Amino acid sequence: MRTILAVLLLALGGMQPAAAQKTTLLTHARVHAQGGMAEAVAWDTSGRIVGVGTDAALGAQFADAQRIDAGGRTVLPGLIDAHGHVLGLGLSLLNADLRGTRSKAEIIGRLRKQATVMPADAWLVGRGWDQNDWPEKAFPTAADLDAAFPQQPVYLSRVDGHAAWVNSAALRRIARDLDGDWQPDGGRIERRDGKPTGVFVDGAMDLPEAVMPKPDAALKRKAYELAFAVLVANGLTGVHDAGVSRDDLLVLRGLADTGRLPLRIYAMADADGAALDALCRDGLYAHAGGRLQMRAVKLYVDGALGSRGAALNADYSDDPGNRGLFVTAPEEFRRIAAKAKGCGVQVATHAIGDRGNRLVLDTYAQVLGDAASGDHRWRVEHAQIVDPADIARFAQLRVIASMQPTHATSDMPWAQARLGRERLAGAYAWRRFVDAGVPLALGSDFPVEQVSPLLGLYAAVTRQDLAGKPRQGWLPAQRLSLAEAVRGFSAGAAFAEFAESQLGAIAVGRRADFTVLKDDPFAIPARGIPLDRVEVTVVDGTVVFGGFGRKGR
Repeated sequence: MRTILAVLLLALGGMQPAAAQKTTLLTHARVHAQGGMAEAVAWDTSGRIVGVGTDAALGAQFADAQRIDAGGRTVLPGLIDAHGHVLGLGLSLLNADLRGTRSKAEIIGRLRKQATVMPADAWLVGRGWDQNDWPEKAFPTAADLDAAFPQQPVYLSRVDGHAAWVNSAALRRIARDLDGDWQPDGGRIERRDGKPTGVFVDGAMDLPEAVMPKPDAALKRKAYELAFAVLVANGLTGVHDAGVSRDDLLVLRGLADTGRLPLRIYAMADADGAALDALCRDGLYAHAGGRLQMRAVKLYVDGALGSRGAALNADYSDDPGNRGLFVTAPEEFRRIAAKAKGCGVQVATHAIGDRGNRLVLDTYAQVLGDAASGDHRWRVEHAQIVDPADIARFAQLRVIASMQPTHATSDMPWAQARLGRERLAGAYAWRRFVDAGVPLALGSDFPVEQVSPLLGLYAAVTRQDLAGKPRQGWLPAQRLSLAEAVRGFSAGAAFAEFAESQLGAIAVGRRADFTVLKDDPFAIPARGIPLDRVEVTVVDGTVVFGGFGRKGR
């Protein structure tokens, strides 16, 4: 009877016998808890929240607790990025960072600097170029790199990861004749007069990648740990890692085994490979430490808008005759989705164009059948350009829209040129999705975009760049409220990983995952959100970044 009473008190008010477990009590805070604002939160040694309330009430309830003075800081539920690429982020930190470059000359300058710290015969690798930011706004060529790097092979990923730019030294290493008018499945080789220019889009990227040296497990461990440090410094307590191979999962598992995984990783298997086969053979994977799991598969339907690979129902407005491409053939996509369903694996599919999104919805409806009304939580990653008539189908099929607010503010300078005004009605249409009852999970798609969830919150509520332009916001009717945006990065992301009973809110019984900010984003003008500062990141009640300073009794 005493045990039953203790459980009931915990569920009702966070009360438990003081001697049961050593408790930590955080006081003098602005806690955005599930039931409203609070001043204090307490958690036990298992990392589970056992009390939320006022300083006085929790101070009396947990009189023997170890106390931490938050000094008036703001405590949000641990923010989760629902779509990122952790290894890609780590590798980008080891290679040349080309984000923000405004010309080919600036890129050459960064590559020259990177080359000084590398062996002369090593591939020179970078990521982040975007031709839309250059004066000429046209794809580059191998010749643009050859004068600076005539012998050293160069491989540069576009900012979205959907195109690669290589030099002639890299082209010479590809063991296939690239001339003519043939194209690989799911991709495009850019050519001029039948000759490759040096740009490979989507599936064609496999050609240069096949002759590049692959990172070994030691390099991956280093890359992961670099990425982890950046992620927790930005206040993230979890990431949905979109596309993880079986080998990469083994590296992550080794890091988790040795206590070197400071945040939660919800890994998605990389298409129909060894990782999905393992899930089908061995069952859904969850590490005993609670910070690593794999129960989803990441598929691709189309390419990206910036490289004109997103599959559209009509021609690109600035490229007549081009409607993008399917990275995965529709029949193959249907087969893999059916395989995943049979194994009880969640499906998350990259779809950017309106034709790509429609194909995903059609396929989900066919594969799920009557199960579409169940709790499958299948997802569409990005859902950037959707025919407004198809948005209601997301809700009907109970599909989650996993979207990235900063994509809108990055793409707004050129999106209308790609689509024309009419198709903008379903572009980055967060409000339309919310109003239709579609669950939203928000993220950044790092390293395509910057990691910071504060930038995502700002983009979601303003639809402006950091200079505050356009003044009224781009397609302002699609803005979210700050509360909706925070939910997308917390409760919405938790729901998308089947963890809503554990994560996504500050409430008794949830995990003690917190993002602690200097200022309260709900109490400052929206323009101040990107300037706010992550001061502490807490996972399972343990500080993994920053610190609260002086501790009291």
